[in-house]
Amino acid sequence: LPAFIELNRNWMAKYFVIEPMDVLQLEKARESILEVGGEILFVMHNNEPIGTCAMVPHGPGCYELANMAVAESDRGSRDVLTKAALQWARDKKAEKVILLSNTILAPAISLYLKNEFQIVHLGEHPDYKRCNIVMERSLKNEN
Repeated sequence: LPAFIELNRNWMAKYFVIEPMDVLQLEKARESILEVGGEILFVMHNNEPIGTCAMVPHGPGCYELANMAVAESDRGSRDVLTKAALQWARDKKAEKVILLSNTILAPAISLYLKNEFQIVHLGEHPDYKRCNIVMERSLKNEN
């Protein structure tokens, strides 16, 4: 999963510090995402991955939209990834999708709000220093 690692390391290093939980999900993506029932999605252009995100299980009926990263040249892929992630979760009969982010990433927060995510927590997060916002999207009436 080199493209998943590279795309994520690029944006994390630009805006934040790569944290221990990031290393686990990036370096051990197969074990921490795929083998526990999650998925890694990609957006391709000319057979090259230009965007990626992970869907990580968080208990029954819940997935976390995590590690969304897109190439600097193609920020429009975030919307494609968000919609694909929500559809993937619907296909899995999920009741909700959560995500962790930071309010300095205003375009990303705007995108999530546009896709009907609601803010459920503002402030420090116990697992990530960079996270200061938790958002949730209910899928209960969409399955």
